[in-house]
Amino acid sequence: MIIARSPMRISLGGGGTDLASYYEKFGGFVLSAAIDKYIYVAVNHSWSDEYILKYSQTERAKTLDEIRHPIFKAALQEMKIGANIELVSIADIPAGTGLGSSGSFTTALLKALHAYKKHLGLSPQELAEQACRIEIELLKEPIGKQDQYIAAYGGITQFEIGRSGHVLATPSKISQHMRHTLEDNLAMFFTGYSRSASALLSDQDTKSKTSDAGMLENLHFTKDLGFRIKKALESEDGYGFGELMHEHWESKKKRSGNMSNGRIDELYELARKNGAVGGKLVGAGGGGFLLLYSENKQKVRKAMTEAGLLELRFRFDFEGTKIIV
Repeated sequence: MIIARSPMRISLGGGGTDLASYYEKFGGFVLSAAIDKYIYVAVNHSWSDEYILKYSQTERAKTLDEIRHPIFKAALQEMKIGANIELVSIADIPAGTGLGSSGSFTTALLKALHAYKKHLGLSPQELAEQACRIEIELLKEPIGKQDQYIAAYGGITQFEIGRSGHVLATPSKISQHMRHTLEDNLAMFFTGYSRSASALLSDQDTKSKTSDAGMLENLHFTKDLGFRIKKALESEDGYGFGELMHEHWESKKKRSGNMSNGRIDELYELARKNGAVGGKLVGAGGGGFLLLYSENKQKVRKAMTEAGLLELRFRFDFEGTKIIV
């Protein structure tokens, strides 16, 4: 049996500029961090002449065409793997919560399948590129590239995306002291809402393709904010980073009327009244996890838990997608 593990992520700055509808015209920039919440994919030789897939459902298929799960199907086709295989996926956190689970799943699946075929020299860049090809080119998902890349590389990493789509991944120059400060001062709470990132990003994608002035202005601002966030973190200005998170969230809400709702707005204001400098919904928005920066995390934690939210405690992951068994 082979087991691959891929981390989920939080986006620190520049999210949204990693969609082709934007970066093909202007280039993109994203600063992202992998966290110690994972998706695992196990692969094993099966004694039956079929594909056995186990995730939130169970599938048994004689041919690839019979497989319902789109990513499983596309990856098996891409890797030219026949039947007599069993694949099992388990996640620390469910999908639809803004932590990049789809990209993490695809990279873990591909890493496991490459190991199954004894392809052991795959680089993070090659893994991320293949995952993007499956999700964006083959399956036509209106999503960006950061999830697959940060899952493959791990760490706190910046991604510069050229107009050609080439991604340059560079480890951040954030000091160890600042990384510990972030882990100490960031807190993440589940809002109780899950959503489809594709549905939210589809609207952004359409507006960017049609050169909607308001959307492009918002994304230009987001990219510039990503560079400012990078500078704040590299200069160990944690409070400034928190202020930029607030600025980011106020701007991000303008992209779509579905980005937030009354309950989420109330929770965010409650957090701000209890010491949060800034925060935002992680991922495309609309639900999932609310990420907050506070230099008095205990006070924020008390307010959020009393409001009925569950906290997800995390640390950063610096290993990326890897084979663990």
